[in-house]
Amino acid sequence: MNIMIYGFMMSDMPSANRVWREYLRSKGFKKYLIPDSCPNCYTVKDFCTDHPIGTYILGIDGSSSGHVVVVKNGNYYDSWDSG
Repeated sequence: MNIMIYGFMMSDMPSANRVWREYLRSKGFKKYLIPDSCPNCYTVKDFCTDHPIGTYILGIDGSSSGHVVVVKNGNYYDSWDSG
């Protein structure tokens, strides 16, 4: 089943946080929380350095709606510089 069908079944857009989270959970993805205490904040760039191999989806809560970034083999892919 693809993410579009999940959105339809949940009566929401596929880009809605609850839809893509449930979709990824159904595909075996696991959720882990990283402390976000500053002044020593853990950045996306730090995560990339610490995880040079693999594919990760990072949920960034920098805004009220949140933001999603993909990390693949130590490189992040985003619509803006979230490093």
